[in-house]
Amino acid sequence: MKRYIMALVLVASAAGPALATQCPMLQAQIDKAVGTRADASAATTKQLAAEAWSLHQAGKHAESEAKYDEAAKAAGVTLEKKK
Repeated sequence: MKRYIMALVLVASAAGPALATQCPMLQAQIDKAVGTRADASAATTKQLAAEAWSLHQAGKHAESEAKYDEAAKAAGVTLEKKK
């Protein structure tokens, strides 16, 4: 029984990183796409990305990813997401 429990704990701990959210990766893509631009669409994109990051920090990852999609649309880029 102990071995069974230990095996479950091992599988669960290994699966954790695989289930991690992709918010930091999306933020990096937005940062790279906008860079130091100072135009209106860049300002909108940066504001949306800041809102997305706040949602990420609050643990609202699905909402955060949706907000990153809005930011990408404002910037005119397509984000690459984990499958």
